[in-house]
Amino acid sequence: MTLLRLPDVMARTALSRSAIYDLMGEGRFPRPAKIGGRINAWAEAEIADWIAARLAEREAA
Repeated sequence: MTLLRLPDVMARTALSRSAIYDLMGEGRFPRPAKIGGRINAWAEAEIADWIAARLAEREAA
């Protein structure tokens, strides 16, 4: 499993830090795992699934 830090998540999703945390607060974005101290990381597969779901929503519209 590959873990992504916040700058990588921001680059892959084209979302800002605040947008990511806002979506997480709404339950609409994957939550990170605490991997030590103050370090959080997201599972790459969860981010890829989230992106795929956004693309599927676009196709359905």
